[in-house]
Amino acid sequence: MPDPLPAGVHPEVGREAPADPMADPANYINRELSWLDFDFRVLAEARDPRVPLLERLRFLAITANNLDEFYMIRVASLLRQVGEPLQATHPDRMTPKEQLAAIRRRSSELAAAQLHCLSREVAPALANQGVRLVLGEEALSPEEEGECSRFFERQLYPLLTPLAIDPAHPFPYLSNLSLSIGVVLDDPEDPGARVARVKVPSAVPRFFRAGPQGSFVPVERIIAERLDRLFPGMRIVARGYFRVTRDADFDVDEDEPNLLSAIEEELRERRFGAIVRVEAGPRLPTEVAAMLEAELGIDSGEIQAVDGILDLTGLAQVIDAVDRPDLAYPAFSGTTPPRLLSVQDQEPDFFAVLRAGDVLVQHPYDSFAATTERFIEQAARDPRVLAIKQTLYRTSGDTPLIGALTQAAEDGKQVVVLVEIKARFDEQNNIRWARQLEQVGAHVAYGVPGLKTHAKLVLVVRQEEGTVRQYAHIGTGNYNAVTARVYTDFGLLTARREITQEVADLFNYLTGYSRKHDYRHLWVAPINVVERFEALLERELEHLRAGRPAGVLGKVNGLTDERAISAIYHASAQGLPMRLLVRGICALRPGIPGLSETVTVHSVVGRFLEHGRAFVFENGGSPEVFMGSADLMGRNLYRRVECMVPLLDASCRREVQEVLELTWADRRQSWKLEASAAWRRLDPAGEAPGIQELLIERARSRAPRWVGAGEAGDG
Repeated sequence: MPDPLPAGVHPEVGREAPADPMADPANYINRELSWLDFDFRVLAEARDPRVPLLERLRFLAITANNLDEFYMIRVASLLRQVGEPLQATHPDRMTPKEQLAAIRRRSSELAAAQLHCLSREVAPALANQGVRLVLGEEALSPEEEGECSRFFERQLYPLLTPLAIDPAHPFPYLSNLSLSIGVVLDDPEDPGARVARVKVPSAVPRFFRAGPQGSFVPVERIIAERLDRLFPGMRIVARGYFRVTRDADFDVDEDEPNLLSAIEEELRERRFGAIVRVEAGPRLPTEVAAMLEAELGIDSGEIQAVDGILDLTGLAQVIDAVDRPDLAYPAFSGTTPPRLLSVQDQEPDFFAVLRAGDVLVQHPYDSFAATTERFIEQAARDPRVLAIKQTLYRTSGDTPLIGALTQAAEDGKQVVVLVEIKARFDEQNNIRWARQLEQVGAHVAYGVPGLKTHAKLVLVVRQEEGTVRQYAHIGTGNYNAVTARVYTDFGLLTARREITQEVADLFNYLTGYSRKHDYRHLWVAPINVVERFEALLERELEHLRAGRPAGVLGKVNGLTDERAISAIYHASAQGLPMRLLVRGICALRPGIPGLSETVTVHSVVGRFLEHGRAFVFENGGSPEVFMGSADLMGRNLYRRVECMVPLLDASCRREVQEVLELTWADRRQSWKLEASAAWRRLDPAGEAPGIQELLIERARSRAPRWVGAGEAGDG
């Protein structure tokens, strides 16, 4: 690999590379505010009249869920930093307090925009289609009122526990993301204001449909209008709604003798995390607000006023309850790549196919069930397979993969599974899978201490004609059949020895004490990913100076790492053209004269979550293409085990390059990041199909649709 270029003048290019582009905070966008910008881009899908109505409702639920997680993790982290003697520093130089103040302003704008979109745009349009959402105090029909009363008596009333709050009744525990009704009461026999809390039960749907074709009514309204059943003999003076969000992050000492038990204990403690947000609905009584301030130790400025219904995540339940395909995206399920099609009703021999050449798959356009899942299931059944090794970061609750691995272990195959039990919000599922696999004799490991195992890898070892051969799958997405239908991801299936041997070396690193650092083909974090990226940028600069084709086209979920951004700035300052597709957070500021004017950043938001990571380096006219699990973020480069693989097969290279070029050419679903740090939608009103629609049609036209167990029919 070439040595890094020195800072200073490069006569061949005639540009000067800045010595330290990170020294100026104006060159770095705050990552938290950039994340909120991403949620605004998701919200724009809910506001887009070109998007089907039920899907617009789904985007509203997604933005609300995104914001909840943002507070539970990112805001919680900033709150912990406030007051600490040593605070994390970032190139933008914003202190935790400054970031929190900016986040409160921006998130309040986001919440207001969500409610405006719901109440003024989506709900009225749905009502015109016969789907009515009751969001305020609007009247119900007598029939609907009767349905609500019956629902209250039969299902809600037995679940409700009104809690008085006074010296004899201590302030109740408020669970994370719980919705509550704060009530002010007066006792005619003993006058004086009293305060009580009623928790809205989470065991029932968030919205109740008052009759087969009736209105969708928020459960809290049904309860609030019948508080006299909970407080007989008392006068209801006032009522209002509030919701709390708690710190849901945790840190476990990985030297604990029983890591599983330690994480399970932390999960139990997560319920009692610090309060990081209190949302108050319209007309929350002042007595209730004062009680929250006193009991939670917050001031009035920390209660976020919401001028409308709280907790829009429940809108997803409405979508599930409405059978209106005409108001949703046209149904689509992945197709089967031609080389993996069944022959005379016999499933393809994956091992024979891969011996003939690599196979690239792209989900959801290629069926996960017909490709990745089928490969693992076939390996589990094959009597000539000796061992299966796999990483599991997030997987679906009903995945057949666990069953396949279980059967393989019971049949005497060596099964090694790297289960990441610290995968946020999937810890409990992963602990369950780990225990299930251990019980059948699989070897379960939890990776390298201090690192999360985020790489997406499968290695199959097979006895063949007096020798042992290895096959591998290397992906950008999780082994999760549910998300594989809505996340765009690449996967490589290969039998190339130069790749499979290094995948085997990587598994040894994960399960043992291997300290291999000389990976020739794979990029492995935290060992060499950022170094490989820097070296390839330097090689592109050499081509540029020599007058050969040079440039970079990359696709990642996030770009925040200071070292990676600095390398991009250095290369751009010397004239290297770079096109970056960054779905979410982008801390790099493009278009700065003399620093990043050759960098252009786009973000694609649409029906599917853009999740695949890939890079194309022009390499003097002989492009090299890499794909894998790593983003250009500090957590991926230094605190996780990641894997990027070169595509050595020419057809696989062309496929990824073509998809990235088509994605870059998209205007319908794309946004451009301006030098001001503002995002501009490229074609907010055009009718041309977006990139995801184009890829759906291409998949439909080139291969039959896969129908298999767990994926019967379109969906």
